[in-house]
Amino acid sequence: METLSRVALVLVIIGALNWLLVGLFSYDLVAALLGGDAVRESSILSKVIYSLVGLSGILLIPSLFREKAPVDK
Repeated sequence: METLSRVALVLVIIGALNWLLVGLFSYDLVAALLGGDAVRESSILSKVIYSLVGLSGILLIPSLFREKAPVDK
């Protein structure tokens, strides 16, 4: 389950960083890599929300490198 959790966390961080790019630069990296339209038009409010999601993803990056706490039995 530890491996699945790490994979899920990596995907969440990648998604959040992509939303940060959308929020700040109106550029969708995932769409660009997979053959979609890379430029998005968004309202100011949606750009703020996308940017906040992206910043949250940046804050999660250190949790990838934390060691799992030992379980007392």
